[in-house]
Amino acid sequence: MQITPYSPEIRFSDIDAMGHVNNAVYFSYFEQARISYFRQLVGGQWNWKQYGVLVAHNEIDYKLPILLQDHITIHIDVESMGIKSFTLNYRIERADGILCASGRSVMVCFDHQAGASISIPEQWRAQLAERITPQ
Repeated sequence: MQITPYSPEIRFSDIDAMGHVNNAVYFSYFEQARISYFRQLVGGQWNWKQYGVLVAHNEIDYKLPILLQDHITIHIDVESMGIKSFTLNYRIERADGILCASGRSVMVCFDHQAGASISIPEQWRAQLAERITPQ
């Protein structure tokens, strides 16, 4: 299955006094891209309460500013996978292919009903394993 990269709309409220997307907004873009990624990976009938994820760690490297008129796409790759967690890599690119930012998130699988971390569900494990990109 091919995963379609996510292309967020850059809103006026995303722009700061310097005229570019505020640094904190990038993490919201990552979050939106993750939701799109998981909908494609797992499907629309995902039980988020039983098979949820938590962000354990986020990091970002800013390369070039994103402006209001830019059209961007966020690509996600799987870096690694453990028993209960996995790491996602992000690339935010402008329409001309120029890299604006890159980042990583360590995600921990979590059962919100039980209030405890869980092993990566087998269905996810197989799908994520197919997408691990050698670093």
